[in-house]
Amino acid sequence: MTGERSFTYTITMSQREYLKIVERELQRINKVIDLKILRGEDYSREARDHKLLLKKVRYNNRQNFFKNLARKIFPSFATPF
Repeated sequence: MTGERSFTYTITMSQREYLKIVERELQRINKVIDLKILRGEDYSREARDHKLLLKKVRYNNRQNFFKNLARKIFPSFATPF
């Protein structure tokens, strides 16, 4: 597979479920990277995937932060997300 690979999901799921899946994938990739380091193998592909997943987690956390902030500042105007 190319692009975002197997951790791109097309089904609808909650953000919490999505983040759980991404975090599990991060743990799996970390294990692979650790094994490759111990064996002295190249792990650049896994490092790239790891970086991409971290960006996704950070983006979602930032989004939640701004949604919650908007609800606290403007409670009467905030619509349910």
